[in-house]
Order: sequence, then structure tokens, then C-alpha cells
Amino acid sequence: MQGACVSILCVCICVSVLLHSAISQPPTESDTYTECTDGYHWDLQTEHCKDINECDTIPDACKGGMKCFNHYGGYLCLPRSASVIPAPEPAITPTESNPCPLGYEAQDDSCVDINECERDEHDCQPSQQCINTLGAFTCQCPDGYRKVGTECIDIDECRYRYCQHRCVNVPGSFSCQCEPGFQLSGNNRSCIDVNECEMGAPCSQRCYNTYGTFLCRCDQGYELEADGLTCKDINECGFSSFLCQFQCVNEPGKFSCVCPEGYQLQGTRLCQDINECETGEHQCTEAQTCVNIHGRYQCVEENRCQEPYVQVSENRCVCPVSKPACRDQPFSIVHRYMSITSERSVPSDVFQIQATSVSPGAYNTFHIRSGDENGDFYIRQINNISAMLVLARAVSGPREYTLDLEMVSVNPLISYQGNYQTSSALRLSIYVGPYTF
Repeated sequence: MQGACVSILCVCICVSVLLHSAISQPPTESDTYTECTDGYHWDLQTEHCKDINECDTIPDACKGGMKCFNHYGGYLCLPRSASVIPAPEPAITPTESNPCPLGYEAQDDSCVDINECERDEHDCQPSQQCINTLGAFTCQCPDGYRKVGTECIDIDECRYRYCQHRCVNVPGSFSCQCEPGFQLSGNNRSCIDVNECEMGAPCSQRCYNTYGTFLCRCDQGYELEADGLTCKDINECGFSSFLCQFQCVNEPGKFSCVCPEGYQLQGTRLCQDINECETGEHQCTEAQTCVNIHGRYQCVEENRCQEPYVQVSENRCVCPVSKPACRDQPFSIVHRYMSITSERSVPSDVFQIQATSVSPGAYNTFHIRSGDENGDFYIRQINNISAMLVLARAVSGPREYTLDLEMVSVNPLISYQGNYQTSSALRLSIYVGPYTF
């Protein structure tokens, strides 16, 4: 019986020594405030590593009838008859030289707090601030740092998403940055859109601000180049040859139509012939008649009758039957004038001939008497009293034709020596202009 008690007492003494050793050496904290050594966990309230009671957290921690005893950083399995006596905390007793508790000093008949910070009797790091407390002191880290053990660790504020766009952590602080097209607002955290158009965006013409960026646009008549900034003129004349009737002239941002000499612009694209004979812009004499043609005018003599013809009216000449030279000539010649454009599509009706008087029973035929040596025209008879002059081949100007279009009348009812035949001619002057419109 005595031997058993001695054995248990030895175990108790050993455990007591062990526990005293554990109490005298508290666990050190790791450099990272969320990490502790095995057997400890991080306590958010005290901001220290706290011992884990394995006897509560591990089911059946001890086997074989052994009893679980928790201690710093681990646990012990001892017989159920064993007991653990923790080592007592050393008592702080006033000494003869300082009758006051630790952190105080005697002054007259009372104990006053010692300001360890002013006396430089502290162990704070150079980067820490010493703050005096009653009977002790604390070491406080600068803003942006957190105390872990005896060290100050930088707080990574970027982990908490303080910035709207980008966060840059720096020792003891942080800074917010914005994406291109934005700038920091007054709170230095939010980002607001930048109006690049008001800040001198490099658009050559129009600028439109959008969220985070901007767009360049061009005025009418211009198009945006590949750089998205510069506007270049659109050559509208190169798109189509039908923009203008005569000639298209490209201008910055637009185009205009011009007409040749002798024409004036009608509207924006059409060219209209100027009638110089009506406007008085001609140089014909009083003995001449002004004839308007495409793009210009022609001065013709008022009396164009040549021997053996005599003038009977402004444009009509008659060959008297009393003159022997008139025997093989048309009885009358009427002068007419007209103009056509170059490269006119063919076949094309040019001029209609109409008989002014017809004898009863007369049969009329029409033909080109002279002036068409190259066969550029032909006659298409419509009926007994009319025919059409047709352009057979495309012709280019400037050029002038003088065609004698003859109508021959044969009347079998009037017979002296065979069938009675007479003729009249239309002397048609055709001016071909130099242009195709």
C-alpha cells in the first residue's frame, strides 16, 4: 500500500514539473497573425494564439482506462488515480527597496504608476509606439499595420476590396487606381468617367464621349480613317459618273457640278443651254439672224437665197418658172435650223417633214436631195404628206450638215405631156454640238 502511494506521488511530481516548464514558456506567435503552432488556434478577441483543449475536441483521446489531462500545446494520458497539481504563479511581493507592486513606485505614502514609455523602460520595436497603462505599457503599431506577437505586420487593404477598379498595396497603406478613361473621385476609391472630348481628345472633327472612352465621327462628306481619329474627304465624283450631267468637281466635304461654256447649271446637276439669241449675248449684225444651237449660236444671213432663187419671205426662196435655170430645180426652198448632241443613240428621229399644201390626186415622195454624202441620215416616209429624217449613225461634233430634203409631187390628173410633176425642198442646217447631253 505504501509502495503504490509513492509511485503515484512520483507521477504527480513529474507532471507538476512538466506543467511548470510549460507555464514558464508560453507559446510564441507566428509571423502571420492567422497561423499558430500545433496545439494552438488564433483567438480573434485577444489576437493571440490560444491553447486547444484536446480532451474536449478529440473523442476518446485516451484509451485503456487512462484519463486525459490538457496542457499547453497537447495533452497527457494518465491513470485515473493520478492528479495534476499546476505550479503556482510566482507571487509578486514588494521588496524592501520598492514596497509597491510591479509597475508602480513609492511616492510619499502612496504608490504611483511608472511611465515606462517616458523612462524608455519598454521593449517596443522602433516602428512601434509605446503607450503607458496603469502598472504596465503596450506597444501599438502604426496605421496600416497589425501586431502579431511582438512584430508589426503590414495589413493588405486590397484584400478587402476598398477600390472600385485597381488596388495597389504599399507598406502601411494602399492606393486606388482607375482603368483608362476613368479618374479617381473625391473619396480616392471610386472611379468616375472622364469626358475626353472636353479634355482635348484628338478627334479631327466630331467627338462623342462614351463610358470609359470616346468616339470620333466625321462631318458629312468625310469618312473616318483606320486610326479612328482622322477624317478624310470622300471623293463623291469617283462613286458614279451620273452625279453630274457634264462634269463633277470634288471639293472638301462635298462636290459640285459644272457646265461647259454656253450652258448654265439648272438645279444642282443638270446643264441647260444658254439661248444667246434671247439674252442678247451674241455678236450678229443687223443683216444677220441669230440662230441658237447647243452651247453656242450661229449668225446666218437674212437672205440666203441664191440665183436663180429669189426671196419671197424670211426663210423661203422661190425659183420662177420663167427662168430656164429653174427647170431642174425645186420650185421652192425653205430654210430651217436645228442642233443635236454628239454621240446620239441611233437610229434616232431627228426632224419631221410636213407638206403644207397638197393637190388633189397628187402622190408625194420624200428623199435627201443633197448634203448626205456619207450616208449618216435616211428618210422614213410616214404617209403621203409627211416623212421623218432619221440619224443612221452616231456622229461627233462640233460639226455642221446642210441637207436638202425634197418632196416630189406627181399628179396624174393634171396632164400636159405626161404626168405633172413638181417638187419643193427643205434646206435643213444641222449643227452637231461637242457634248453628249
